[in-house]
Amino acid sequence: MHLCFLSRDSGLAEVIARALGDGFETRASTEFHFNRLNGLRQWCDVFFLDLRFASTHGDYETGLQLLDEIGKIPSHPPAVVLCDAENQALLVRVMEHGAYDSVTAPPNMIELRLILWRAYKFYMAERELDRLRADSRGTGRLHELLGTSPAMQELFGLAQKIGPCDVNVLITGETGTGKELLARAIHQLGPRASRPMVAFSCANLPETLIEDELFGHEKGAFTGAVASRRGRIETADQGTLFLDEIGDLSLGLQPKLLRVLQERSFERLGGNNTINVNIRLICATNRQLSEMVQQGKFREDLYYRLNVVQMHLPPLRERRDDIPLLAQHFLQASAKQFNKKVKRYSQPALHALEEYSWPGNVRELENAVQRAVVLSEGQTVDVWHLPGVIRSRSEEVTFNSSYEEEVRQFKRRLLIRTLRECGWRKAESARSLGVARGYLHRLINQLDIHPTEEESPASTHRENLPPIKQVI
Repeated sequence: MHLCFLSRDSGLAEVIARALGDGFETRASTEFHFNRLNGLRQWCDVFFLDLRFASTHGDYETGLQLLDEIGKIPSHPPAVVLCDAENQALLVRVMEHGAYDSVTAPPNMIELRLILWRAYKFYMAERELDRLRADSRGTGRLHELLGTSPAMQELFGLAQKIGPCDVNVLITGETGTGKELLARAIHQLGPRASRPMVAFSCANLPETLIEDELFGHEKGAFTGAVASRRGRIETADQGTLFLDEIGDLSLGLQPKLLRVLQERSFERLGGNNTINVNIRLICATNRQLSEMVQQGKFREDLYYRLNVVQMHLPPLRERRDDIPLLAQHFLQASAKQFNKKVKRYSQPALHALEEYSWPGNVRELENAVQRAVVLSEGQTVDVWHLPGVIRSRSEEVTFNSSYEEEVRQFKRRLLIRTLRECGWRKAESARSLGVARGYLHRLINQLDIHPTEEESPASTHRENLPPIKQVI
């Protein structure tokens, strides 16, 4: 990480650079004027602004003006501000002027490292979003789908291969993972992109209603059928039909859908005229269709017709590397939708988002971010803006727990967070925490910490960092 430390106290800059240790390349400057920092602005990942002596040196308004100027830069580096604990007015104002976070003097170095790393990750997420917007064909984006985790990269590559091939696709995955977005991406990549994609969900609907929706009806087919009506299959002719929750399709309707796939023809309800169609079928389900076939709940011949190519969307808990990217994307979209000035997450809020298990997947994340943006009044989403279930997961400590248990849980959260940021490398984590490696091993055993799916990212990939050195 490239850290730019702006302070009147050059001695403090040297002390902090040494205390931060590995992973930080620090350059210091006594200039508080924006136009004189051109070289540093191009080089910097995070600004660390020292305003402890703002009242004595007259840097109060100069520092706030500098924050305003930094904020005008598109995708600007975040700024962390060092203030005196007694100067509560300044602590409030720096946040109002766009600081990512603030710390009080003298700073706790473990806390400061975590804040700076969070600011860096926030900056990297914003830069990645800008890159993806500039190039929608980038490997981190597939139309409306976002993801830089290895699982999503593999999925995007498969979609690029099968999209141009006019074959049926079966998409599996939990509810809320974005199966319809993947279906639309495949449609846009294929030869039918200029034709319509018609979507329909089979979930929790009576068989008669699904039949009418899919196949349409003739006038007089049933009571209330006062006119003929085209169904979804007919509407999708020459295009793509997307059937969500195909596992809910009844056994009575499965032969009719099979005939559409085999003979490319059907009749409307109450009609005798055969209608020919040419469609590409993409289906999605959160069920195990192969098990349903064995149980006699799904036709085997239809299953093989649908399952020409199968794609699996992983749940969000298995690709935690994508959470900051998705959260920032939803924050920017929601801020624009609701005309809010929100730009960032506080450190505890981002911790809570990363540590939550997301049973509702990406859809739940989007809803949580929308709620937080609506409730926020400034430029920062704080942890109390998030739903209670997310806050409680991050805190992990109940009100009736003992003092010893609270201390244990705090140590456990701190170790897990540091291990994640260091790619689960124990030697590097020990240096980051300032403890001996043997002591870290004992703590890991005592606190029962394991790199499980729940506690570790989907992969131990770590951001590519600049060469480790310190420059004063």
